[in-house]
Amino acid sequence: MGRSQVATSVFPAIVAYKPPHSLTSTFSLACFHYQLRKWSRPEVLTDFAFIHQTLKPLKLLLHHLPSPLRKSLVMTSVASKRLFSEYKHLSTDPPEGITAGPVSEDDMFVWEALIEGPEGTPFEGGVFPAELKFPRDYPLMPPTMKFTCDLWHPNVYPNGTVCISILHAPGDDPNHYELASERWSPIQSIEKILISVMSMLAEPNDESPANVDAARMWRERRADYEKRVRTEVRRGLGLE
Repeated sequence: MGRSQVATSVFPAIVAYKPPHSLTSTFSLACFHYQLRKWSRPEVLTDFAFIHQTLKPLKLLLHHLPSPLRKSLVMTSVASKRLFSEYKHLSTDPPEGITAGPVSEDDMFVWEALIEGPEGTPFEGGVFPAELKFPRDYPLMPPTMKFTCDLWHPNVYPNGTVCISILHAPGDDPNHYELASERWSPIQSIEKILISVMSMLAEPNDESPANVDAARMWRERRADYEKRVRTEVRRGLGLE
């Protein structure tokens, strides 16, 4: 297969592959991993780099654009390259229990992720889908992350939005709950975000909760908290 054929036929299939919104078992997650690995062979992703050579002449056009537009286009290009690089890494060497990638070949700035519930926690056995949205100035600023399923947790807002230090903008915390070193920086990555969220499921931070009721239940009525989480996991698996 020629390089042009790789770009026009194989790469769209890689990025366009959409994971099911309601995987119901660890087995299903394993099947999804297999599909993603099948389409994301390292040699295919590496061949795609030749496209950047064909786009070099377009850089000359940037010098004739208004400064604000030129800056916006440059930032978007930097973000796209970074996102593609991270996708390539996650596709070829994903962390255990985590899968993530763009929702569509037309938009690298919206991703879907699947996170397995950590073993030894009430989330064990569950598979939790989430959406990540990246700003055009990524990686200078962090993405937002939102679970697209019911998830009862002190650090997840009722609408599913995740509240965790690594997703907070760089700099000092105005509320003094977290150190600047705990917040987002360009050296962080999507992989680090997803691993941090998986750890968050196992070990909530109740100092500045996003869901006050869940935090109170976790502190004062731990057995009830764990029972509710297990019930939601079973419901997500279609067992209730």
